[in-house]
Amino acid sequence: MTTSLLAEWDNFYVITGSSAAGLTGLTFVVIALSADAKRVNETGLRAFVTPTIVHFGAVLALAAYLSMPHQTVLSLSLGLGAAGAAGLSYVAVIGAAIGRIASDSYTPVREDWVWNVILPSTAYGVLLLSAFLIWLKADASMYGIAAVSVLLMFIGIHNAWDVAVWNSVRKQRDST
Repeated sequence: MTTSLLAEWDNFYVITGSSAAGLTGLTFVVIALSADAKRVNETGLRAFVTPTIVHFGAVLALAAYLSMPHQTVLSLSLGLGAAGAAGLSYVAVIGAAIGRIASDSYTPVREDWVWNVILPSTAYGVLLLSAFLIWLKADASMYGIAAVSVLLMFIGIHNAWDVAVWNSVRKQRDST
């Protein structure tokens, strides 16, 4: 049952995994260009850019894991549970880091909390929930996992765009 269930998702995970890998590479290019312009704020990098790479990496890892042959319900449950728990722990660390930024040169706004804490927590929470539900409703769990992959990609895209725009606006302000 598990093999046939995952076989139907092959193309989806090829697309999401490839996209996540490409977006990760592009994010590294943006970071490198920002570093060359001596515009990197280490606190902001850890709190806002690193999670983007982690979310793209999670999508890539999920795609690879779910494309592996000979998966069982047990192996899927354990892998999804570990990924969900690790993601939730990481988001808690990021939430604390964003809270500390308020004392630096930037005050986080509601959008920062939504896109960097609330939505990722939801995604990783659904992943953790899917680890349990896969035993009862495998089909529904697969759609939940797919939704998590897409949500994490959109979170990463939004956050990378947000950082790029913030850097551009800051650069314009600094040069005037």
